[in-house]
Amino acid sequence: MTEFKLVISTNNGKSYQKEIKDPESEHLLKSRIGDVVKGDLIGFPGYEFQITGGSDKCGFPMRKGIQQPRKKVLIGRSVGFSGKTRNNDKQGGLVRRRTVCGEMITKIIHQINVKVTKEGAQPFVSAPSEEAKQ
Repeated sequence: MTEFKLVISTNNGKSYQKEIKDPESEHLLKSRIGDVVKGDLIGFPGYEFQITGGSDKCGFPMRKGIQQPRKKVLIGRSVGFSGKTRNNDKQGGLVRRRTVCGEMITKIIHQINVKVTKEGAQPFVSAPSEEAKQ
């Protein structure tokens, strides 16, 4: 059984969370960062979402371009490491070896970040507010 926490960011700057369980979550498996997902498949008719990232069950962030489930990479200031800048121009910024996840959504992924690319007919605010009351 797969379940994900879906963090949906809207065009007005607000974000909403929704937990997705097995029948809806199967549509997200094997999709990658940058893919567009139809909202009809995950319970939001008329919407389209673009996958922007996420993290696995241990909290390691997903990173585009990594094909393995987890990998240690040498990165500077980018996704997975905040980095530091040096004062003089001769040295670059700080570089560290960090563990990151791959770009494909698998069963070890816990949280998926998406953004709204196409609005549906029904207002988006109504769906998360109903879950908050329960």
